Amino acid sequence: MAAERDAEGFTAARPLLTDLYQATMALGYWRAGRARDAAEFELFFRRCPFGGGFALAAGLRDCVRFLRAFRLQDADVQFLASVLPPDTDPAFFEHLRALDCSGVTVRALPEGSLAFPGVPLLQVSGPLLLVQLLETPLLCLVSYASLVATNAARLRLIAGPDKRLLEMGLRRAQGPDGGLTASTYSYLGGFDSSSNTLAGQLRGVPVAGTLAHSFVTSFLGSEVPPDPMLAPAAGEGPRVDLTVSVKLWLERVCAHLGLEVQEPHPGERAAFVAYALAFPQAFQGLLDSYSVRRSGLPNFLAVALALGELGYRAVGVRLDSGDLLQQSKEIRGVFRTTAAQFQVPWLESLSIAVSNNIDEEELARLAQEGSEVNLIGIGTSLVTCPQQPSLGCVYKLVSVGGQPRMKLTEDPEKQTLPGSKAAFRLLGSDGSLLLDLLQLAEEPPPQAGQELRVWPRGAQEPCTVKPAQLCEQLPSLAECRAFVQRSLSCLSPAHRRLQSPELYQVALSEKLQALVDSLSAGGSP
Repeated sequence: MAAERDAEGFTAARPLLTDLYQATMALGYWRAGRARDAAEFELFFRRCPFGGGFALAAGLRDCVRFLRAFRLQDADVQFLASVLPPDTDPAFFEHLRALDCSGVTVRALPEGSLAFPGVPLLQVSGPLLLVQLLETPLLCLVSYASLVATNAARLRLIAGPDKRLLEMGLRRAQGPDGGLTASTYSYLGGFDSSSNTLAGQLRGVPVAGTLAHSFVTSFLGSEVPPDPMLAPAAGEGPRVDLTVSVKLWLERVCAHLGLEVQEPHPGERAAFVAYALAFPQAFQGLLDSYSVRRSGLPNFLAVALALGELGYRAVGVRLDSGDLLQQSKEIRGVFRTTAAQFQVPWLESLSIAVSNNIDEEELARLAQEGSEVNLIGIGTSLVTCPQQPSLGCVYKLVSVGGQPRMKLTEDPEKQTLPGSKAAFRLLGSDGSLLLDLLQLAEEPPPQAGQELRVWPRGAQEPCTVKPAQLCEQLPSLAECRAFVQRSLSCLSPAHRRLQSPELYQVALSEKLQALVDSLSAGGSP
């Protein structure tokens, strides 16, 4: 555990991962004698991403790690001194050196919770100067994590529960930190594994990967393996020259498929043999380096059947180009006829994996009934979130010195809800989500079976609801991942659909609505 903590600490955001105006405001607070005033901020978003009806709250673990490690080092303070006015009182910099987050309280939605507009993902309270400094890094840590987790959840909903999903977007991600974040939180959102080995090392994300076209095309066919001999899987019996066995099987496979034995590419076959010798228990063939039907498939079958004679079972095949749905059906058909021809029933059910710029539309095609695809690798459209590259989270002041604060603007959507608040998720008798209730922290919590008079946001009149139960909160990455799927199952189909969803209700208690009305009218809290 100590090694894990050290490794994770290495990836933690640093205090100066922030905007300069946080430091200039800090100096302003300090000069005004307000650095230690008790304050509370809320971090939330205003609209669900991708035109959908929900988001997932993510990034909490990164936030906690950042807050625990928060401390400005001498080099940090010296840099701030170089960009702030030269006559700044040295005592201000001594104040910065002494800062840590031991006096900061964070209340948050559990990692992986469903989140809706206006409901705080984080509520951060502590000394005004310090919690102001935390704004940008917390937004940075939460916004993208929540966005990519939501994107992953949408893709999981499209794929259904049975297709395996592999995140493989590291090479397309927005830098190393973005790549690690995407791999971590796509797993949270419902993906099964990632190609990112650092996410496996630091975050415990299951990792997967086999071979690329470069491995296949690097072989010409004239290469001689230094040791082509392979022992049976059971460990008993003589070792067999795999290259010889593959050649014999290739003749039988080509006769079965109606191909000439010279048609399959010899370099591709040599690559498959080399990979099979390295990974006899996990052999997978990448079929489209040359021709799927005339080369990749017969070469794969020859190697898989040669391994099968020794008691090994190939994992499957991957396609990375062409009509993936149609090719997968054709390949499954060949697997079935070949299994029958050579009496190897295990061949019928080998996994067929696909990749190649798969987006929501193509994923829906690959997930349709009758599809023979088992595993889908998604990179660019997952990690870059092309439909909406930012969640648009904000971090707004709601209380100073115990007094509510409210931002009034010409744009009603940008008005904030004042005061320190508590949020509750109300459920119906069937366990489905009823609504989220925001109320002032001083109000008694709602009770199951109790009738409540609430104000849905944007409504002109209150309404009455009677929750059957309150949502119990859960948190570890694998547990949160399971929590995500359970949470999504609680959404009604109307709220869960990805196109034109019904708006999920977030409502205010009567007391909070009265405070909003008072401050909007220019009254005092």
